Amino acid sequence: MDVRIRLVAEDDAAALTGLLRRNREFLAPWEPHREDAFFTEDVQRDQLRTVLARHRAGTAVPLLIVADRRIAGRITVNDIVRGAFQSAHLGYWVDQAHGGRGVATAAVAAAVRLAFDDLGLHRLQADTLEHNAASRAVLVRNGFTEIGRAPHYLRIAGRWQDHVLHQLLNEPSPASASEH
Repeated sequence: MDVRIRLVAEDDAAALTGLLRRNREFLAPWEPHREDAFFTEDVQRDQLRTVLARHRAGTAVPLLIVADRRIAGRITVNDIVRGAFQSAHLGYWVDQAHGGRGVATAAVAAAVRLAFDDLGLHRLQADTLEHNAASRAVLVRNGFTEIGRAPHYLRIAGRWQDHVLHQLLNEPSPASASEH
């Protein structure tokens, strides 16, 4: 399967709205509670405008996940902080129909390359619900390590839930560094 990522555009609002509507129940346990209006093209277009403004300001890179030339989800390098920190958060979701096929793993790998090679970031952090084994496995396959737990971290599915924190550093692993 060919998996790529690309910058979102306002013109993606209709396709993204359809994908979100089809995945509403599937994504509900993993996301904040969403009002009905969230699943309209107008709201999605407004959200795309907002995140593209953050992209122009250098604080986010909002991307679509494209699998076999079809939109299959979203992935965002978010909360980019420069200066001494050079860090960002990574968040993603994948269409239920594409689950278990390596799409998320490939998209995260591509976003990591973008964050480290193109943006020059030193660190990415990604946080998952404790019981989200699939997402935690995607992160581990991409080299992220668990760095802790955050009790009542985010309000997901209508309640404050604990999260597992993961990070990936843009530096040689200890094994490869000792080979030099």
